[in-house]
Amino acid sequence: MKRVGLLGGTFNPPHIGHLMMANEVFHALELDEIRFMPNAIPPHKQARFDASNVERLEMVKRAIRPFPYFSVESYEVEKGGVSYSYETLSALCRRELDVKFYFIIGGDMIDSLHTWHCIDDLVKLVRFVGVKRPGTAATTEYPISMVEVPQIDLSSTLIRERLATGGTVTFLLPEAVETFIREEGLYGTRTVFSGD
Repeated sequence: MKRVGLLGGTFNPPHIGHLMMANEVFHALELDEIRFMPNAIPPHKQARFDASNVERLEMVKRAIRPFPYFSVESYEVEKGGVSYSYETLSALCRRELDVKFYFIIGGDMIDSLHTWHCIDDLVKLVRFVGVKRPGTAATTEYPISMVEVPQIDLSSTLIRERLATGGTVTFLLPEAVETFIREEGLYGTRTVFSGD
């Protein structure tokens, strides 16, 4: 069977922390591929300068372009609305019977796994892969394979704040993603750099 890692998130925007986590898990578990799966954000929940679902998909595509073993899974964005991991992964497992999915989650999600929708059924569908994040216990009673990765305390929130105030994001974002953000005027960059 093909072994595919799934890394979900808002990717608003995707940054080097996401790429590093995916790369470390890919090599540690000797997977065939890792798919980045942006979730759908309802338009009414988007902040004023936030990226749209289409823009977030495009940023992920640009971020992963240099890596042939990374791809985009657009299922949740195309489906729209609220997505539960159990429903998404059930659909993917039905769609691809020859794939064993490895669902990658951070320490904060590991700590709250017991609250997930249909978690007892979900752990039978996929193999959970956990990655510690700064400030999380990363403990659960559910079966999970932990992968040690270099920890970087970086968030999309911090990057959005830097962009909105004209701060530097060098080395925090792939260059292709930063270029797209500035071209599209996302996260307040149009108001900061209106003279360009």
